[in-house]
Amino acid sequence: MEDFKKLFESFISLKVGVIGDVMLDTYMWGKVERISPEAPVPVVSLDHKEYRIGGAGNVALNCHSLGSQVFILSVTGDDTEGLLLEELFDENLIDTSYIVKSTDRITTSKTRIISRNQQMMRLDGEITNDLNSSDETKLLNKVRSFIEVVDPDIIIFEDYNKGVLTEKIIKEAITLCKEAGIITAVDPKRKNFFSYQHVDIFKPNLKEVKEGLNLLFDDVNQSLLQSIHLELENILHQNISFITLSDKSVT
Repeated sequence: MEDFKKLFESFISLKVGVIGDVMLDTYMWGKVERISPEAPVPVVSLDHKEYRIGGAGNVALNCHSLGSQVFILSVTGDDTEGLLLEELFDENLIDTSYIVKSTDRITTSKTRIISRNQQMMRLDGEITNDLNSSDETKLLNKVRSFIEVVDPDIIIFEDYNKGVLTEKIIKEAITLCKEAGIITAVDPKRKNFFSYQHVDIFKPNLKEVKEGLNLLFDDVNQSLLQSIHLELENILHQNISFITLSDKSVT
């Protein structure tokens, strides 16, 4: 028990950078009492609205809740959603000095409309194309500055396939971390699955592993998981495979 206490106490001394796709989650609650005369759809009378941090920002929020000093590295649009997201980060003491505001993109947002505790609709505002070369350069400059000024302990790559973590960003950011002796951890998605070469911790879920390695299996056992780790290691040369197994915990 004492070891766990020391472990959680150690988070307080960590400086953590989270790089990836940040999002603004909006929740709109209301009541449905009639159907629209214009179309066969329910009319929602809105009661209240709530903004939350989503995507890679949620990981930053989790790291902060453990007591770490957290910095977010990302690209948002120069828009209202980006300002709201920045305010939420500030409220939660997450440093936003290393966010790039792009005039070429919009801030990824997910708006959920809820009535009677049921989600009725989700509206997504996003641009999923890769960053343009100008925004890539700006973000890489932020990464260099972050490493030089803050000297973080770890940088976590949070990939949601929204275009921030391009192959160039991934490769050069990992190289900068290696040169500076910074631990790298990755939560990948299918698109750039094999771009995260030589990271310290590679954390896919089982579905992503099956798709990435083109595997077919039903039963999960320790022997199979060890084989998966070795196959990943042959391709990525990562130090640790940390695979989430849904209701079967993690390995």
